[in-house]
Amino acid sequence: MGRGKTEMRRIENATSRQVTFSKRRNGLLKKAFELSVLCDAEVALIVFSPRGKLYEFASSR
Repeated sequence: MGRGKTEMRRIENATSRQVTFSKRRNGLLKKAFELSVLCDAEVALIVFSPRGKLYEFASSR
């Protein structure tokens, strides 16, 4: 049994929005790393936070 579908809308609570951003950002960076390793692909990922902070990932050989 899987999770229910969540409605895609902006999170109004600023604290909850920041926590969700951090968790999803970390998950996205992990998936980018896994893709680069498993598929021997060159992957680059750039994420800007709502406050303008830069997060990046680049695979290297």
